[in-house]
Amino acid sequence: MKVHLNLIAGNLETSVQFYRALLGAEPAKRYADYALFLTADPALELALDSGEAGSPNDGTHYGIAVDEPGGVDTAIERLRGAGYPVDVEAGETCCYATQDKVWATDPDGRRWETYYVLAESEERDGDGRTCC
Repeated sequence: MKVHLNLIAGNLETSVQFYRALLGAEPAKRYADYALFLTADPALELALDSGEAGSPNDGTHYGIAVDEPGGVDTAIERLRGAGYPVDVEAGETCCYATQDKVWATDPDGRRWETYYVLAESEERDGDGRTCC
């Protein structure tokens, strides 16, 4: 089983570059108005359609849960190596779990987190702010 997402990309080329770095993969299909990434880890089918992207400011975000703590470090290196700014959180409590994570934003303003759960928690967040 895998997840399928179809996202609108305001600039398809810059979006393809971002998702190459985020997923560590090349598109399986690439056309002037479309790109398709197929990845096994995470099990994802990500389609990008060229078009006018909507507003990303509604708090929606996307995430990739990694199976090993080093997966977050790998994502940080890959994103930084490709020149993308990242926000790194280490040992933060969020969504009832203590996590290490890295945040990056795609060219259309969608926020993505790559995270590893260190431990479950009875608290939603550690410092009273709204997380996630």
